[in-house]
Amino acid sequence: MIYNQIEFDLRCEWGKKGVEQLAPISDVIIIVDVLSFSTCVELATNNDAIIFPFSTKDESTTGESVVDYGKKLGAEIALPMARSKNTYSLSLQSLVKIAPGTKLVLPSLNGSTLSLLTGQTPTLAGCLRNCQAVAQFAQKYGNKIAVIPAGEKWQEDGSLRPAFEDLISAGAILSYLPGSLSPEAAIAVATFQAFQKDLLSYLQKCSSGKELIAKGFESDIELASAYNVSNCVPILTENAYIKQEVN
Repeated sequence: MIYNQIEFDLRCEWGKKGVEQLAPISDVIIIVDVLSFSTCVELATNNDAIIFPFSTKDESTTGESVVDYGKKLGAEIALPMARSKNTYSLSLQSLVKIAPGTKLVLPSLNGSTLSLLTGQTPTLAGCLRNCQAVAQFAQKYGNKIAVIPAGEKWQEDGSLRPAFEDLISAGAILSYLPGSLSPEAAIAVATFQAFQKDLLSYLQKCSSGKELIAKGFESDIELASAYNVSNCVPILTENAYIKQEVN
């Protein structure tokens, strides 16, 4: 009872433990991993691709390798745990022109892992690009809505690093939802509102953004910071994200 925010309609908690606490008691859960997974999923499904999340090897719920999983599905496999502009990967650029109907396994340390932990709770992928559409669609399931900013993991020990970009994106989604806000949800909304007028600049300046710029992926930040440009709502159906569209 202490950690599950059950007395509030709108809940927000970080990472794996957040999913474990909030998914069982929520009508719908929204995974937010903005500079990689959830924005990749929005871009790909908006092109009518089908995205299969795949957890990292040590956290895989199936015990299969990503190669075996891809073969079983007859799907292509994105570059595991890395970015490339020239092949499908966690780089947003690599998925902008993905062909309709493509089946793609997308390994991810954070977003994929969280997506596969939500159990029977309806699961959506949210980002800045589709924040209003996701919020509107989530209300079809009920008023108990959980938003999970994925955060990052410290390389040294794998512990959670709360990420600025995921917090403001969670706040963007929550800002479009009616209902009582938990304090955790309220601070996400307040953070989004404080930085809303210059999203690109702040995403470029935050730690995750600076890392991407140093590696030559500044255009990923530009794609991720685009605000409310998409009506595509990726919904997890039989372990795959497919597109729903809000008109």
